[in-house]
Amino acid sequence: MQAHRGPDHQGSWIHDNVAFAHQRLSIIDLSERSNQPFVKDDITIVFNGEIYNYHEIKAKLENQHGVRFTTSGDTEVALEAYRHWGKDCLQHFIGMFAFAAHNQRSNVLFLARDHFGIKPLYYTLQNNQFAFASELKTLIKTAGATNSINSFSLLASLNYLWVPGNDSIVEGIDKLPPGCCMELNTKDEILKPKQDRYWTNDFKVVERSENETIEELDQVLLDAIQRHMVADVPISSFLSGGLDSSLLSVLASKHNKSISTYTIGTRSEDKTIEKMPDDEKYADMLARLHSFDHHKIIVDPSIIEDLPRMIKLFDEPIGDPAAINTYLICKHARAEGVKVLLSGMGADELFFGYRRQHATQLANRYQKLPGIVRGPIQATANLLPVKINGRGFKPGRWMKRFLGFANLPIEQAYRRSYSYYNDDEYAQLLVGDYQHELARLNLQHHELFYAHPEFDLENKMCYTDISMFMTGLNLAYSDRASMAASVEVRVPFIDREVVKYAMSISGRLKYKNGKSKYILKTVAERYLPEEIIYRPKASFGAPIRSWISNDLKEMVDDLLSENKIRDRGIFQYKFVKRLIDNDRRGTEDNAYQIYQLLTLELWFNEFMKS
Repeated sequence: MQAHRGPDHQGSWIHDNVAFAHQRLSIIDLSERSNQPFVKDDITIVFNGEIYNYHEIKAKLENQHGVRFTTSGDTEVALEAYRHWGKDCLQHFIGMFAFAAHNQRSNVLFLARDHFGIKPLYYTLQNNQFAFASELKTLIKTAGATNSINSFSLLASLNYLWVPGNDSIVEGIDKLPPGCCMELNTKDEILKPKQDRYWTNDFKVVERSENETIEELDQVLLDAIQRHMVADVPISSFLSGGLDSSLLSVLASKHNKSISTYTIGTRSEDKTIEKMPDDEKYADMLARLHSFDHHKIIVDPSIIEDLPRMIKLFDEPIGDPAAINTYLICKHARAEGVKVLLSGMGADELFFGYRRQHATQLANRYQKLPGIVRGPIQATANLLPVKINGRGFKPGRWMKRFLGFANLPIEQAYRRSYSYYNDDEYAQLLVGDYQHELARLNLQHHELFYAHPEFDLENKMCYTDISMFMTGLNLAYSDRASMAASVEVRVPFIDREVVKYAMSISGRLKYKNGKSKYILKTVAERYLPEEIIYRPKASFGAPIRSWISNDLKEMVDDLLSENKIRDRGIFQYKFVKRLIDNDRRGTEDNAYQIYQLLTLELWFNEFMKS
């Protein structure tokens, strides 16, 4: 069921009432000695991910504890670190990981997930049987799951297009939270997993001069990228032509002159409807400038035929089409022998790079305008279309979106800036009462937004995104989409030391002189052309608005028909029909809501056939 996550070796291990299975993607120490499950003396480990500083940890274990190693990989280092330091070993690790270790003497099973949830770890305890896996589908098929929908996760996936927090879409299956570990005694008559947090995002802003911050951030990034280059196979890079992937690719090329890069291209007719920027132009420019071995993949609607399979691979309903792009790049790269790709993911969350962050700041100012000014603005926005003659009209789309949250209190405004329904619309969309789930969803966001009351507005938004958006969406789809193609994606911006430093930077240096990501852009001026640094912000996604209007139209009419909606019994057809009709008329931009409803129906068909 998880063969795609590691086609290089499949192994299993059984001891009494404990069984491990592992699929290996060989990246560090390609020899058979590092195959898993890895057994040494009385400890067995299954490990997913990479510990980038494993050489330093290995030296400590050799020098301080006299450990003798039999492999040159990081899995054995993780095992010995756990043996000698227990759960404190996690304080030493810089990397992305999810692992389980079982001690045959003490009968303790220990599980841990990395600091920010780069690697997944699902678990379930049912009928006094404990099971865990990297993928939800594995537990659905093997752990006797109830196959009932988690109502909170359903609501959340509609609200955000993804499932936040530590719930899964399936009742009874949860995610081990980032920065957490878990222990249980496998001989206990009644299994009682005990969860503990080993890492808290206890960030503190440090006042520094701008010049000092530039110098230090530059070095922190260089060090992190060097750490992420450790491998016994070639490393390549995503290159969208935007700031983050461009900076990452150039810095990576300082350690590997022959780096290859991959980008996604879009058909011209899709760009017209979507009003998408020409990413390929900037990616091509940088590739020529640095002599990258550059590859371009054109995404077209033929991928729609593969959509049901991708929904299955992604595990949970994800309505963000960026997952499609990631899968296509990784699939293409893997066909050319690539096993590792670097991604610029995380920079927007850390350095204040999202449009919605800027828009929420503008909303803060907009609320100070007198009502006599705001009234005509609202009236004008109500009249604006989002499409004219089948072509996207961004001013109308953006203005309607902005005014949908601009008058709300600031935390609610930020939540609504990336929510797809207001509280009243859920009663029209969903069959049944979801008020309890809605209250929990709103409280979850409120608590994260104000977790650090001392933060300025910029860092409040950054912290919320790191804690929720980054883990719940970006890292989740990146792992599923890449591993579906048997490719490991590494995210140097989400290196433990980079995150720690970025969240110590004052908001005044993240947003300055009308520039989002000001401090990162200033560092980037040392490495990149200004045309790339200061180009318009572009999203990393497929042209869903174009596809919903054209190529997916037949699928929408089929899967979201009155009969199928009523048979499913979850949504109210009248409201779904209004979403579709208004989108087709061009009076509302509902493409993402419609796409998420499609992915949900495809997900139900795959996993909840009963």
